[in-house]
Amino acid sequence: MLLNGYDPVVFSRILTSLTLGFHIIYATIGVGIPLMIALAEWIGIKRNDFHYLLLARRWARGYVITVAVGVVTGTAIGLQLSLLWPSFMKVAGQSISLPLFLETFAFFFEAIFLGIYLYTWDRFKSRMTHFWLLIPVVIGSSASAFFITIVNAFMNYPVGFTLVNGEIADVNPIAAMLSPAMPTKVAHVLSSAYLTCAFILAAITAWSLLKGKNHIYYKKALKLTMVCAFVFMISTALIGDLSGKYLAKYQPEKLAATEWHFETMGKAPLILGGILTEDNEVKYGLKIPFGLSILAHSNPFAEVTGLNEFPEDEHPPLWIHYLFDIKMAYAAFMVLVSLLFIIEMVRKKGNTYRRWLLCAVVIAAPVAILTIEHGWIFSEVGRQPWILRGIMRTAEGATTSDHVDLMLLLFALLYLVLGISSVRVLIKMFRNNHAEDEIAAYEKEAHDPL
Repeated sequence: MLLNGYDPVVFSRILTSLTLGFHIIYATIGVGIPLMIALAEWIGIKRNDFHYLLLARRWARGYVITVAVGVVTGTAIGLQLSLLWPSFMKVAGQSISLPLFLETFAFFFEAIFLGIYLYTWDRFKSRMTHFWLLIPVVIGSSASAFFITIVNAFMNYPVGFTLVNGEIADVNPIAAMLSPAMPTKVAHVLSSAYLTCAFILAAITAWSLLKGKNHIYYKKALKLTMVCAFVFMISTALIGDLSGKYLAKYQPEKLAATEWHFETMGKAPLILGGILTEDNEVKYGLKIPFGLSILAHSNPFAEVTGLNEFPEDEHPPLWIHYLFDIKMAYAAFMVLVSLLFIIEMVRKKGNTYRRWLLCAVVIAAPVAILTIEHGWIFSEVGRQPWILRGIMRTAEGATTSDHVDLMLLLFALLYLVLGISSVRVLIKMFRNNHAEDEIAAYEKEAHDPL
């Protein structure tokens, strides 16, 4: 044991947070990039445009690296669930194991067709034949996110069984998968993954343009990715609004803690920022009249349940208020960037883009990743003190082992190596293989096939 007198629950939470925080970056890329590849290849085929086909091909090369790292970290999560949260897994194994199995099946489905897709470029007379091989990859990657998010939805609002003397009985696996939390959580995870990947790919292209690479290939790539980002930004915002209404109905204590809303009342204001005093008064915050009532019930006069209606030992940490505010600030920035880009694209017909706008697009990528991270932390911390809401507290689900600190050190080193290695491989892969060279080679072959 490295540390004497430590709490294994705390270290289990830290290690799980570290693993999920690292994995979610690669998992998000794994979900969103296949869709972007499919869009690029589809446009390339329909327009007979080699630039879009090259986009799909180059994105697919980088995607393979992120998938490999995602597999490792995903395996680590499965291992840690069994080792760090044995009591939780005992319940989960009886009630929500079906989507865990289906998630593995979805990954196998994705991996098989990804291998076939990568090694069959230019092997078919019809390019559409190759394109159709990508569809199972898109379905498999999104299905993986779908099934694993179902498990998280179950943790937030467990259903599909009865609790008898502390033991679960009458388990209905299908009902467990259909938790009230499932629709909004799945939709938000998928939409935000597509949005984040669109911004990541847009940022890479914008960076190339800032470095003076003005080939039409980069302008087409930026237009495609930013139009997608704009569309996904709208869908994510709409789903976020539905998530607020879900919280008001099924997890009102989480919504109340998020908005520092202590007394049940109508015409509830939405609070941004501020400082909470010891007697639960908010100072220096910006109050938007009727805002919380509208968010919760789409009615400015609707009554919103206050946090004082719940036992104090079941209150989520109140600092999630700042997490939510930061996340909304990130979202506002991405909305602004995507909207300004669309306006600029229409006004100048996509020929040139201002330098400040390209810089904003580059910044939007890390902001999108931070939004994913903040959203995940907000979701998980906001459920506390429960690992299974209303059923099992986090402390009850954790291991009592004396060696979690050693596991934390080993896995932290693993993630450090994986992170540095994957970034270096990706940089070297594309730095030594310029798009302009591939375009030139294609044009030469097209004009002089012999």
